Amino acid sequence: MASQVFYRKWRPRTLAQVVGQEPVTKTLANALTTGRVAHAYLFCGPRGTGKTSTGRILAKAINCLSDDQEKPCNSCSMCQAINEGRALDLVEIDGASNRGIDEIRDLREKINFAPISAKYKVYIIDEVHMLTEPAFNALLKTLEEPPPHAIFVLATTEIHKIPLTILSRCQRFDFRRLTKIDMVGKLQDICEHEGIRAESQVLDLIARAATGSLRDAENLLEQIFLQYGSDFSLTQVSEKLGLSSDARIYELAKHILNKDISAGLATINSVSSDGLDLRQFNQGLVEYLRGLLMVKAGAPDTADFPQDVVSEMKQLAASVSMTDLSKVIKLFAQIDFRADSQSTLSMELALVDCSLLAAERPQKVISKEKAVIAPTIDTDEPRPDNTVQQQEVTEAESPASEEPPTTKIAQAAIPQPPQSIEQIRQHWGEFVNACRGMGSSGNLDALLRSACEAVALEDDTLVLGFYWDFQRAKVEDRKYRHLVEKKLQDVFGVPYRVRCILTPKNKAPKTQQQARDPLVNEAVKMGARIIEEEPNE
Repeated sequence: MASQVFYRKWRPRTLAQVVGQEPVTKTLANALTTGRVAHAYLFCGPRGTGKTSTGRILAKAINCLSDDQEKPCNSCSMCQAINEGRALDLVEIDGASNRGIDEIRDLREKINFAPISAKYKVYIIDEVHMLTEPAFNALLKTLEEPPPHAIFVLATTEIHKIPLTILSRCQRFDFRRLTKIDMVGKLQDICEHEGIRAESQVLDLIARAATGSLRDAENLLEQIFLQYGSDFSLTQVSEKLGLSSDARIYELAKHILNKDISAGLATINSVSSDGLDLRQFNQGLVEYLRGLLMVKAGAPDTADFPQDVVSEMKQLAASVSMTDLSKVIKLFAQIDFRADSQSTLSMELALVDCSLLAAERPQKVISKEKAVIAPTIDTDEPRPDNTVQQQEVTEAESPASEEPPTTKIAQAAIPQPPQSIEQIRQHWGEFVNACRGMGSSGNLDALLRSACEAVALEDDTLVLGFYWDFQRAKVEDRKYRHLVEKKLQDVFGVPYRVRCILTPKNKAPKTQQQARDPLVNEAVKMGARIIEEEPNE
């Protein structure tokens, strides 16, 4: 008989042997003990976390012939038949290759037949999210009212693709991604029984490469065992997995945070020249940078690194700001190697972008001592002689350990939001242009451009006068009014509410700005305040 691969040979045979899924296994064990087994279960979660194995264990437990309280016993004829894959009453269906309505109809026809030798006939449908919509509809009635001798176990890695009608008829169990500690513990058990001598650092590296899938970790362990024998080193495992030594990852991280482009480029290209997998190398780099972020945030225990490495990380994290560190992680985490997995260009560009972060960071701040006073018209309070004060804007000061010394940049005057109807009218054209493309037909600006004007400002309400009732009714609609109010806040910086009225065009009042002398208008624009104005004859 051919030998079995590790992931099949060391597959769990009892609920207690399922790794890292205690909430699921405890609930199922209680259901078996009390005899409250459901007719349909839905197991969802990442690949390699034990969904199908748990389904087989459940099938053994409910059909176990032993009188023991803890089931399955794995000794009776029924348990052995399921373990050896010859039980006719356990039907496993691959949802990816049997996804059509014809296959589900065939299942519905056969499900009414009584079990051959077991008490219950168990159907395990793997990757059930691959079924077509007609197939789901055909399965729906059977799930709702199955025969008393049938139990369904649906397994999926993409729960969002399962129809709600199916979800509501199943008991859902979420399988979580396995932690590194859980996987290392399982790998150690396998090594002890298989006579493999592996250091904890080696198993730790294998667990990291498996990214939460125990099946992947078991496969990697077997591949390394077949290549190097029962005794292998950390360097050999790194080469097998396409990983570089930790030293080069730490080295590149230092070059990135120190903005040493030439040294960083040399490290990236040396990794590529040695034939290492750049995708895996970048994954290790992102994981190390994440550890720096955890250390910087004051949570070093979540970094999952040795204590001596954490000490080095604390020194490195002290030289960079939290903002820069988070941006660096985003730049390297979003690199896509699918187009060319061995091209260094993506990592090189990310390295250069990291060095430009300081230049791109917005560092302008406004001091409270030098607040800007914008020109106003309709206030009755006396104004100071200097109506507008220019403020000196400097780069934000930060601790010496995080940011370079501050430097002065150009002076600027920041206007306050408009406080009068006149100021709104002065910038009305800009507001209308900003509304271009908005609305269900993208015509909001057309409704405002030639058929509307700002009539009055009543506290926080802007009154809009329309020449025709069609435009007024359109903008008064809740959807359009919301868009107008939102754009008013974007343009003027004030959360104005809008009230629409009808103003016939031939009676539309001439605005004060249009009636004034051009010289007066220019003075108002420069900040002058009108004390008294005679009405037009």
